[in-house]
Amino acid sequence: MKLVDEAEIQVSAGNGGNGCVGFRREKFIPLGGPDGGDGGDGGSVWLVADENLNTLVDFRHQRQFRAQRGQNGMGRQMYGKGGDDLVITVPVGTVVTNVETDEVIGDMTGHGDRLLVAKGGKGGLGNMHFKSSTNRTPRKALPGLPGEERELRLELKLLADVGLLGFPNAGKSTLIRAVSAATPKVADYPFTTLYPNLGVVSVEQYRSFVIADIPGLIEGAADGAGLGAQFLRHLQRTRLLLHLVDINPMAGGVEGISPAEQVRAIERELEKHDPELLDKPRWLVLNKADLLPEDERQAFAQAIVDELGWKDRWYLVSAIGREGTWPIMLDVMAFFDRQREDAAMEAHARGDA
Repeated sequence: MKLVDEAEIQVSAGNGGNGCVGFRREKFIPLGGPDGGDGGDGGSVWLVADENLNTLVDFRHQRQFRAQRGQNGMGRQMYGKGGDDLVITVPVGTVVTNVETDEVIGDMTGHGDRLLVAKGGKGGLGNMHFKSSTNRTPRKALPGLPGEERELRLELKLLADVGLLGFPNAGKSTLIRAVSAATPKVADYPFTTLYPNLGVVSVEQYRSFVIADIPGLIEGAADGAGLGAQFLRHLQRTRLLLHLVDINPMAGGVEGISPAEQVRAIERELEKHDPELLDKPRWLVLNKADLLPEDERQAFAQAIVDELGWKDRWYLVSAIGREGTWPIMLDVMAFFDRQREDAAMEAHARGDA
């Protein structure tokens, strides 16, 4: 299954126009000399980041892109017109890699970022450049140089502050619906979320953050199992992870896996994919509390926390009932506020040093 957060395209810059072999031919000027103009430069191919795009789905249908060729030179020392550049828009967060060399060419992290991925060929020289005292009538002109051609791999890494992770049906899409205006598809079957969803959580005016609903992971995801492997990359840019777990003991977790073992399984996948992911701040969110008797919820949640030896923050919520979800968002906002304050203090200290 080809997913829309990764695509391969071929880009070809325009070739330069050929130089012209021409001579001035006017009445009463029998020996006008060479006047062939240069060819125009070929158009280049640029990538531009656009915050209004959020997938690479368009590149499913068009994979080859070619910029315009430069015009050939003309007589009367007229230069050929340069080819128009080709501009390709990609989502903010796109990493561009040269497929042949596996070299990362650029990382489009800001709206309006521009990246030159294929330079147009230079136009050829016309014969007016080759005249000399010994060669009054040069019949030599140079062809235009070919434009660069590259095969590129585009890989989208979402620029989100908070990443939701967990097994399929842990309630990630339901939570993002509860706290933001995003409306991801929600249903009771595995892999409801096929593509990452972004939502903006607005705590109050001028205080907000972006939360990403990452498709569910299963054991073996880092080795290619399920859909989650293709989306683990999205967690790398987040500043905080919310680890959702289905607390419902009646269902026995996913495929009979207990809630605590679900957490450990996801941790193993994070470590396989990128050990630094385990170093990110990660809060435990025990979801679907509404499926337990009210007088048993807290004790059951505490038992899971004790079994895990969880030292960081944890929450017991019902995302579908929006019970306990908003306090998490307030804590997240406060967490980011403290991060900004700490960064400002560090910057101030460095400036004083």
